[in-house]
Amino acid sequence: MVPDTVAAEGDGLTGSGEPSYISLFDRINDFWPSLTRRGHIERIPEMAARAATGPKAPPMLDGGDPSTREHIVQTALKCFSRSGFEGASTRTIATTAGVNQGLIPYYFGTKQALWREAVDQAFAELHSAIGMMEGAVTANPTKEAIAGVIRRYVSFVAANPEFVLMMNEEGKRDGARMQWIVDRHVRPVFESLSELFGRVGATIDLPKTLDPIHLTYIFAGAVATIFHQAPECRRVSGYDPMEESAIEAHADTLIHLMFGDATLGRAD
Repeated sequence: MVPDTVAAEGDGLTGSGEPSYISLFDRINDFWPSLTRRGHIERIPEMAARAATGPKAPPMLDGGDPSTREHIVQTALKCFSRSGFEGASTRTIATTAGVNQGLIPYYFGTKQALWREAVDQAFAELHSAIGMMEGAVTANPTKEAIAGVIRRYVSFVAANPEFVLMMNEEGKRDGARMQWIVDRHVRPVFESLSELFGRVGATIDLPKTLDPIHLTYIFAGAVATIFHQAPECRRVSGYDPMEESAIEAHADTLIHLMFGDATLGRAD
C-alpha cells in the first residue's frame, strides 16, 4: 500500500533529530497562497477566454484522407517553384496545404524525398499531357504530328507555370538536385526533343551545320516565357496570356514561325 505522505528528510526536524512527515495535501495548501499572490489563479479564466476567442489556425486536412498525400505533393511543387528548395520550409508547405507539419515526415520522411516526389509527379503530368516524348518521335514525323506535340506542350506549360519556374530554379544551380533532375527526367526529354527538332530542321531547310540544341532551347524559352512572365505581360500590354484564346494564339504563332502554317496540329 502506497502511503499518502512523503518523508521530507531535513525539513521540519523535531528536537530529537527525527524527520517529520508532511502530507502532500499540506504541501499544496502551503504553495497555493503563493500562486494566488502572483496572480496566476485569477488569470486562468482570462487566459481561457483569450484562447477561445483568439485567431484560429487554418483548418487541417484529415491525415487519414487518401487525397492528403497527393495534396501535399501538389502544394510542395508550387512552394518549391516560388521559393526554391532552400526557401520552402516544411512548415510553409504544411501551412499552405492546411495540414499538420508532422504529416510530411510521416508520408515522405524528408524534405528532399518530398521534393523528388513533386518533381516525379510534375514530369508524369507532362508526359500524360503531351504523350511520351519517345513515342512522339517517329522515323519520319509529319509537320502535322510535330505541330500537335507543340500545341500540347504549350497547353501544358500554360496550365502548369510552376513546372517551368521549378526547372528554371534548379537548372541555374550546379548541384546534386540539378544533377538528379537532369539524369532522371530532363536528359530523356531533351534527347527526344533534340531528335525531333533535328528532323524539324530538315523539314524547314535549316542548315545542317546548326546544332539542334539551339533550336531546342529557343523553343523552350519561346513556349514558356510569356506564361511565367504573365503579370509583366498584363502590365506592359494589357494582354492576358492565360486566357484560352491567348494560349491557342501563342501555339499558332510558334507553329507559323516554324512551318509557315498556323493551322497545323489543331484538334479541329
